[in-house]
Amino acid sequence: MSTNLAANLTREETAARSAALSLRSIRVELDVSAAPDPDETGFITNTTLRFGATAEQTWIDFIGQSVDRVVVNGVDHPVIWDGARIVVTGLADDNEVRIEAVGAYSRSGEGMHRFVDPVDGETYLYTQYEPADSRRVMACFEQPDMKAAYTFVVTSPTGWEILSNQRAVVTTGGGSAQTVEFAETLPMSSYITAVAAGPYHRVHDVWTRGNQRVEMRALCRASLAEHLDHREIFEITRQGLDFFTDAFGVDYPWGKYDQIFVPEYNLGAMENPGLVTFTEQLVFRGASTDAQHEVRANTILHEMAHMWFGDLVTMTWWDDLWLKESFADYMGSHASVAATRFSDAWATFANRRKAWAYEQDQLPSTHPIVADIPDLEAAKLNFDGITYAKGASVLKQLVAFVGEEAFFAGSRAYFRDHAYGNTTLDDLLVALEAASGRDLRAWSRAWLETSGMSTLRFNEDRTAIVQSDPRPHRLRVGLFAEQNGSLVRTGQIDLDIADASTSIELPADADLALINDGDLTYAKVRLDDRSLTAVERGLATIDEALTRGLVWSALWNAVRDGQLGALRYLEIVRRHAPAERNVSILAGTLANAAFTVEHYLPAELRDGARPAWLDTVWQGLASAAPGSDAQLSWARALGRAAAFHDGRAGELRAILAGDQPGPDGLPLDADLRWVWVQALAATGAADETDIRAELARDDTMSGRTEATEALAARPTVDVRAAAWNAAWTDETLSNDHLGATIAGFGAGGRRDLISQFDEEYFVRIRETWQTRSIETARRLVRGMFPETETLDLVDAWLDDNVAAPGALRRLVVEQRDHLARGLAVRAANS
Repeated sequence: MSTNLAANLTREETAARSAALSLRSIRVELDVSAAPDPDETGFITNTTLRFGATAEQTWIDFIGQSVDRVVVNGVDHPVIWDGARIVVTGLADDNEVRIEAVGAYSRSGEGMHRFVDPVDGETYLYTQYEPADSRRVMACFEQPDMKAAYTFVVTSPTGWEILSNQRAVVTTGGGSAQTVEFAETLPMSSYITAVAAGPYHRVHDVWTRGNQRVEMRALCRASLAEHLDHREIFEITRQGLDFFTDAFGVDYPWGKYDQIFVPEYNLGAMENPGLVTFTEQLVFRGASTDAQHEVRANTILHEMAHMWFGDLVTMTWWDDLWLKESFADYMGSHASVAATRFSDAWATFANRRKAWAYEQDQLPSTHPIVADIPDLEAAKLNFDGITYAKGASVLKQLVAFVGEEAFFAGSRAYFRDHAYGNTTLDDLLVALEAASGRDLRAWSRAWLETSGMSTLRFNEDRTAIVQSDPRPHRLRVGLFAEQNGSLVRTGQIDLDIADASTSIELPADADLALINDGDLTYAKVRLDDRSLTAVERGLATIDEALTRGLVWSALWNAVRDGQLGALRYLEIVRRHAPAERNVSILAGTLANAAFTVEHYLPAELRDGARPAWLDTVWQGLASAAPGSDAQLSWARALGRAAAFHDGRAGELRAILAGDQPGPDGLPLDADLRWVWVQALAATGAADETDIRAELARDDTMSGRTEATEALAARPTVDVRAAAWNAAWTDETLSNDHLGATIAGFGAGGRRDLISQFDEEYFVRIRETWQTRSIETARRLVRGMFPETETLDLVDAWLDDNVAAPGALRRLVVEQRDHLARGLAVRAANS
């Protein structure tokens, strides 16, 4: 049996296991003292599990290099291990099982990730588990409803920082190794335990509130220390702890609050109690926009919300993943607005985060927020736009429905009644119904237990709002009149709708009537002809960022659905994006416009649109205020556009070489230089010598990753073939370098260089799914999917692989839908 198959736990078998066992405590002893030795591929991991049992036999989860000894209640037991499950027999009412094993260091961000910093040669370790990779570090029961008190004991090279969920209580050793034992944790699930070790740079602070005193630390690699703006990180952390302590009525339960920024992370952040991990991309080594700082603040607050939603109270199984992720996504924006300087966070959410939800909810794989998750492979794929952004959008509607005071009162009761336990949807509904006095069962069926979305629009004479796929909405219609060349708010209409058509009376001067003004509900909104005309003339004159974000969102959804011509949309962007004041909305709009050129225009129009779009962003950069966030956003967009057309290659080369001055105030730091170098590489205007010279300027982790992408982007058949082979076969590539290789392979939309691999893709993917980790296989299946001009190859694969793993088929079906949408929209724009 392949490890991948053995590793895929099902809902039914894990429910049976938790019913038969009562887990009490787990002690994990890790020895990573040899980690700096590149020849050492594994680490010692010894685990002692204490639990009660009503069954004579069970299995314990572990994926690693070897299982060397199993001791059950003091007696050596045969090692029965298939690569993922250790079978133990002879269980009694009370049991102590000790498993001595060797785990494997990871380069994919799954389990114990090991990284060597090219700047100083130092080695760094950290763990990442969700949903089911703690078994790559320790023997455990890998399911969220089997909580335990954990004690971690870690041996590392002397002088390293060693961290875990709790405080260190005993440190021993001498010479080359040290051992740290951490205090026992409160009951928690295996996937939120954590360990980090290495010569991390550390900064201290403290948060106090009444009798509470929480030690805070921020950590990163030593070579990034100068870029760690810990003051803002701690400020946001303090603001969040103040807000959530008041809002949830439960003191922060996990003792300390460490936040560590780690290299080669395969996601944004993870809510490990007491040791939150973040991607290093949130440590800004170059110029950064306010939008980037807003994203970081939102991420800090999102993970902090999990300390209650997810960590204190945890879903029973991954069906109710939304019980933590939807809430954290909502709370990230809500707390940003309520407690920090980022008062436009809901505008960012409406314009960018919900776009993810709308896209996901229109795929054939769409699912209810409360999803059917039969196994771990399905769970991995459900960390998606529905579970996060749609769920958060629906919670915003729920808050409007029951009232904010009742919502937080219900949350406080939920935490009080289920602290350190596991819950399902019904537990939350009971708490919210008691607090609000409302029957939420019908609301839940309409919003949480169904899939898809409504589309809201006016009828032809603007006397009714027409709704497809009817649901109950509490929403607002914003009214705007054109006055002296500007769109000025003149009023609003609040109403509840539930039917396919709801009457409304608009005033005569409503040049723009915006359905879902304030973004209270979750639905696609169409602009009627009069409103679209008004927007074309005056979008940038609207005062409120949230309103502009909603208009931009409506335009983008119309383009994706083939309801608004792509060229007309690009003209709106050209006219109004230069005046957009919210940098997050601006960045999102520029990205959508670039996507439109490459995916929604037929070939005969795309050839002309590429230089036109390049000129648009060049002019946008020239007109942006020196040193502004907008200027940096236009400069990044210029790099993306220049990868598809070489019309500005000479100027970019000259600016990079210092032979021509760049725009006044533009910070031409390493990050921006790489964006431009990669663009030049994709069009053949930068060669290997140029790329390696740039790498010599920036021989860091980031520089090496960016150079990998640039080298793979060079527009020759041989280079792209080498990138293809490396992506599929080189298992030494880290997750970052795999992603860079994939990006380089597809750079510049050069189908003429890569279409030769279309058929081979469909030959490779099933074996890849069986032999590589889920994270790696998912990157390959999505990233290497061929952008063909027909659906023939993908349909043939789906027909021939009906029995393929469900999670793999889902990915292919989703990619097929993206391709089909692109083909349909291109046809509509012909």
